[in-house]
Amino acid sequence: MKVKDVMVKEVTTLGINEELSLADDIMNLGRIRHLPVVDDEKLLGIISQRDLFKASLGSAMGFGGDVRRNFLKTVVVKEVMIKELITISPEADIKEAGRIMLENKIGCLPVVVDDRLVGLITETDILRQYIM
Repeated sequence: MKVKDVMVKEVTTLGINEELSLADDIMNLGRIRHLPVVDDEKLLGIISQRDLFKASLGSAMGFGGDVRRNFLKTVVVKEVMIKELITISPEADIKEAGRIMLENKIGCLPVVVDDRLVGLITETDILRQYIM
């Protein structure tokens, strides 16, 4: 089975100058853990829930939600996004995608064609294929 058969094609994305508070809201409301960062469909980076936790000084110090939210409003996505990305082709086998994620200890792979984001595949997408 190919990545293109399993990947999510309609991916929620962020711009590089968006506030981290927006990323936090999208992740919480959408119950998602990874947001690709794009500029005109060109993939520039990715931000995960883990990146938000690291960036959030308030949560690290145990402050309440308001302090954390105010802090996240002062930081933009490009300051904390991961820029060195591991990506995969839509034509790759899903076993290859799983192997790459395991080896690199990452939870998703942006699916790209010529640096253009066309989808996203996660651990859950792959696992779903094997248990259903």
